[in-house]
Amino acid sequence: MSKENFETLKGTIEAIEPADTKIPNMPVDVYVQEASDLQEWSNEDQAQLVEVGVPQAYFDEMEERIGALRYAQSVWNKDRYTMEEAQQEWEEISPQAYDLKNEIEHSFRYAFRKRPDLLNKVSGIEQGTSDSDMVQDLSDLATLGNANLPLLTAISFDEAKLDQAANQATELSVLLAKANGERKEEGSPKITRDKAYTYLKQVVDEIYQAGKYLFWKDEGKLEGYSSRYFTTA
Repeated sequence: MSKENFETLKGTIEAIEPADTKIPNMPVDVYVQEASDLQEWSNEDQAQLVEVGVPQAYFDEMEERIGALRYAQSVWNKDRYTMEEAQQEWEEISPQAYDLKNEIEHSFRYAFRKRPDLLNKVSGIEQGTSDSDMVQDLSDLATLGNANLPLLTAISFDEAKLDQAANQATELSVLLAKANGERKEEGSPKITRDKAYTYLKQVVDEIYQAGKYLFWKDEGKLEGYSSRYFTTA
């Protein structure tokens, strides 16, 4: 049902401007539960809350907004764990890729020692120190090596390393893209989750404020119009 709620409200949620998007200040699962509790708590006070300014539409849509946030959070969790796994895998295998790159460059500098033009190409490949540079370097080294095999054969270079470099470049580019996904916020599941949170927060904040206004002298009623997370944390 949560997915259906999200699909119903998707256009409205995604239309929320970045400047208006709020970031959750508590665990989202806790927030969703508190919103559900508030929905139940405020049900019998609905007429009074509407009378002091809470839009009736907020009560009509609250269930859908809660479901939409629950679904958006689930999608983000799945995406986040995938990225974390990719980052862990990258940390495990990238050192060997760096070693391969350094080994090939070392061999090339010797094999091409009498060819300044080729040495300049090796130097150009060596520039840049980022992970993405390393991935591109492996691809470039494989291409350069295959274009000059006689010079490599003359020093008994293992040509299989060129295939290894080309294959690793392809595999690592995909892995690095996944590992870096968490830092790409534009259009990401996290941004969608934050917007879904913002959309639900509009309702929750309005009902909290109206409830505090109405029941400021009724402690029994008043307790249901505040977040327990912050009062008990």
